[in-house]
Amino acid sequence: MPLNLFRVAGDLSHLASIFILLHKIVQLKSCSGISFKSQVLYLLVYVTRYLDLPWTSSPYNFIFKVTFISSQFYTVYLMAREYRPTNDPNLDTFRVEYLLGFAGVLAILFPVRYTVLEIFWAFSIWLESVAILPQLFMLQRTGEAEAITAHYLFALGTYRALYIPNWIYRYATEPTHKIDTIAVVAGVLQTVLYSDFFWIYYTKVMKGEKFKLPV
Repeated sequence: MPLNLFRVAGDLSHLASIFILLHKIVQLKSCSGISFKSQVLYLLVYVTRYLDLPWTSSPYNFIFKVTFISSQFYTVYLMAREYRPTNDPNLDTFRVEYLLGFAGVLAILFPVRYTVLEIFWAFSIWLESVAILPQLFMLQRTGEAEAITAHYLFALGTYRALYIPNWIYRYATEPTHKIDTIAVVAGVLQTVLYSDFFWIYYTKVMKGEKFKLPV
């Protein structure tokens, strides 16, 4: 199978977002501006998606799965224990039960197959599509973000956006020409949620200005 550069670029962007976030938390000794609820949701995404880890034969997939799960556990640990005083729960108020219900209902109604692994996989895909909402809601409340936080969100959003050409490439090159409808729809939804952020990042941060939402 030919190398899918879109997927590799997406995975590296995802990896970069994790390193940027951990760098911010550890170096600045602060998790201010980061939604703890979004980070817990992402941890739930990885745990439910990678239940097949013991049976993963590809070294590439295995390394990335372990990296995503372990780094997200570490991030949640840092926010919950080491730097908890720097986290303001009064700003992180999004009702995540609605997101969990959204993902759970769609996973049960529209799985690829009715098996435990497939239902959990579908749940993780739908949940990932909206897991950023508590973070974006937090940005709306504060009206601004540190540059490093904006870089983290940009890398995370770019990862998902790159998966759109990845799916097009796979459809064009794989013999089955199958479309993973769940992943495509959820990925497009996630990218749309980032659209305003991408525009402000381009017009502000990339020009050396502070990330600040318009009044």
